[in-house]
Amino acid sequence: MDNLPIILEDFLNYIETIKGKSENTTKEYFFDLRTLFRFLKLRYKLVDKSIPFDEINISDVDESIIQRVTLQDLYAFISFVDKDRNNKNHAKARKVASIRSFFKYLNTKVKIIDNNPALDLESPKTNVRHPVYLSLEEAENLLDSIDGTYKERDYAIIVLFLNCGLRLSELVSIDIDKIKGDTLTVVGKGNKERTIYLNDACIKAIEDYLLVRPTEGVKTPNALFLSNRKSRISNKTVQYLVKKYIKDAGLDTEIYSTHKLRHTAATLMYKYGNVDIRALQQILGHENVSTTQIYTHIDDERLRKAVKSNPLSNKIREQQDNDSK
Repeated sequence: MDNLPIILEDFLNYIETIKGKSENTTKEYFFDLRTLFRFLKLRYKLVDKSIPFDEINISDVDESIIQRVTLQDLYAFISFVDKDRNNKNHAKARKVASIRSFFKYLNTKVKIIDNNPALDLESPKTNVRHPVYLSLEEAENLLDSIDGTYKERDYAIIVLFLNCGLRLSELVSIDIDKIKGDTLTVVGKGNKERTIYLNDACIKAIEDYLLVRPTEGVKTPNALFLSNRKSRISNKTVQYLVKKYIKDAGLDTEIYSTHKLRHTAATLMYKYGNVDIRALQQILGHENVSTTQIYTHIDDERLRKAVKSNPLSNKIREQQDNDSK
């Protein structure tokens, strides 16, 4: 994030330190607003059109440029990322959210602008996408595929993914002193702590791993999962090993990933555990229940049984029997 204009740097500092957004979320805001700033420089003819878009310097974007922005400019930007950048609706909706947050901050927090041009900016309609997840049999095959030098560590990692619905960042950041009995405290999105309850499979997998986990020369002694260099395992390493075992289990590495294991945990809990939507929301650490509701669309058989269990279905059958007599 080099050569940031002050107006953007201050906003990113605000959402990270005051609003508590994660580093990854802050980067997404940066990428979205950098694209907007580059577009504005083109639209306002502040840069030569021959310069490749991704090379446009935004360091000189200041209040005078931002104060020119109108709602029409913002809709033109959404049209630009749709036609010229091939953004789909979800990507466009995220940019709208970033723009709204930025201009709200300028208008209400630091009062750099008198009017908020994004106040009436509409977001593209996004279709609800059903989560991609492993079936119970596929999840069992994945666990059975784990072997090798670090099999206890890798098995514990995938067991936690499949049983607890952890995010990748949450799993990597687990500290040993945050495990107490059958509970685990993790830091989720927005630096919010939440408690994860561990089932017997998770407890056993962690205990087995701790028996072989290095203790000498460890660079991050409190980190639960260590790399072969004896420091906290990285996101990239976990992604690599998950892809490896997905391939070994005969599954499609283009479809399944660490996040799909989170979907799998949520799906199995909802499908087999009779977990209600509010409890699932808390387990997954979703801020809004609307995010969790994607899991209510996954089990047609469960819905079919729910409809058939309606006590009126028997009354209708009785009436049909009487009519046939």
